[in-house]
Amino acid sequence: MSSHQADLTTLSKLNKRFIHNFVTNDVASHDAILHPLFKQIDTKGGELDRAAYLIEWATGFDPNVITYWDMRAEDITLIGDVALVHATTKWTRVINGVETDGMTCYTDTYIRAGETWLCIHAQLTSVAPQNYPSDETIVVKYLHGILQT
Repeated sequence: MSSHQADLTTLSKLNKRFIHNFVTNDVASHDAILHPLFKQIDTKGGELDRAAYLIEWATGFDPNVITYWDMRAEDITLIGDVALVHATTKWTRVINGVETDGMTCYTDTYIRAGETWLCIHAQLTSVAPQNYPSDETIVVKYLHGILQT
């Protein structure tokens, strides 16, 4: 396997871990893949530094509220020691007994730190229905917080 292909494989695994960390509220595992200078921009343009982001991460996923979650349309671009990991999540949220479906795309920027890739930036964007990626592009899927195989 070429080093380029090995990096793509590693980054895809990190992307799946990123999603799994969210669904399981696993702060320790997530903390380990974040760069010390990490920042996030959410779907409404709000910015979070690493510390505030990890506080939200601890309780961000509730399987009674987010009953469906998948990650799809993964696309990874390598530019030297920088990688852009882009994908879309589909979700179903139940609020006050009402189900709402939607999608959010993200681009996570990773930088190589020695032999390790660390996420330094995450950008989230709401997706309009006409831009939804198809179900054929699903990479991982969770029902009530449980990974489906």
